[in-house]
Amino acid sequence: MNITIYDVAREAGVSMATVSRVVNGNPNVKPTTRKKVLEAIERLGYRPNAVARGLASKRTTTVGVIIPDISSTFFSELARGIEDIATMYKYNIILCNSDQNKEKEIHLINTLLEKQVDGIVFMGGEITKEHEETFKNSPVPIVLSATIDDQKEFPSVNIDYKQAAYDAVAALTGQGHKKIAMLSGTLEDPINGYMKFAGYKKALQDAGLDLNEDLVIIGDYTYDSGLEAMESLLKLDERPTAIFASTDEMALGVIHGAQDAGFKVPDDFEIIGFDNTRLATMVRPTLTTVVQPMYDIGAVSMRLLTKYMNEEEVTDKVVLLPHRVEYRQSTSFGEAD
Repeated sequence: MNITIYDVAREAGVSMATVSRVVNGNPNVKPTTRKKVLEAIERLGYRPNAVARGLASKRTTTVGVIIPDISSTFFSELARGIEDIATMYKYNIILCNSDQNKEKEIHLINTLLEKQVDGIVFMGGEITKEHEETFKNSPVPIVLSATIDDQKEFPSVNIDYKQAAYDAVAALTGQGHKKIAMLSGTLEDPINGYMKFAGYKKALQDAGLDLNEDLVIIGDYTYDSGLEAMESLLKLDERPTAIFASTDEMALGVIHGAQDAGFKVPDDFEIIGFDNTRLATMVRPTLTTVVQPMYDIGAVSMRLLTKYMNEEEVTDKVVLLPHRVEYRQSTSFGEAD
């Protein structure tokens, strides 16, 4: 049997308006009346209808979160940061997996809007014209998290990916490496491909090194693509002495690919990854990697969204968080750290 506010009012001997005030925490209720209503709610097992309350207040205290891969260590840590801040501000989360598919991403945004969410945190790849139009037409605020908007038109939280990749490769050139390979995402991907490749290229240029296209391999961010990339690099007449991978998972594949072929890391190849996921400390040797504060990116994205939803002042809608390189055993100059 579905217990309604009318049933509670009748049980407590008060009006439905009084029950509504108690449920919504209105202080203008006598303590004795409040006690009587709460006892009736407990006796009957009444659960307030969140949808009805949302329709009345025009707010559902629900936010949508769209992520490319719910199973990814990287995105799960971001989602955790979002969830913690959402809970702090008493928002519920609807988590959606998009598979980084443009049509699915736009469909999910529209589905969330139909569900009357108060705001959306969006994580994706390339922001297309279709994305931009959908964002602009949204009746609720949308914040991009670990997602690049070239025009800086929409609120976003990221790190400086080009500079972070530059710092990683510069650390290798600083150790005298002349042949540095990069395992990149597709260059259509603005972060794991284009931005990180741009940082790699600039670090080589600043060190007086030419870009060798044979040393740039496109992967799909997975462990298996790291294995395959190392297999390809080992077939070259002039092998690299160091490798920069645009994700930790690919870097692990590179390490194991080298080890499977009888080589040692870092003696034969020095390797740096990107993201500082938990995988970095699970592999042996442990992985030197760029620290991207994944949890913080998620948390700051959610906090920025709450500001827009609550019409608070926003001084900077484009937020860049700090990064650093964490040196571990996959680079010889990091073994003692």
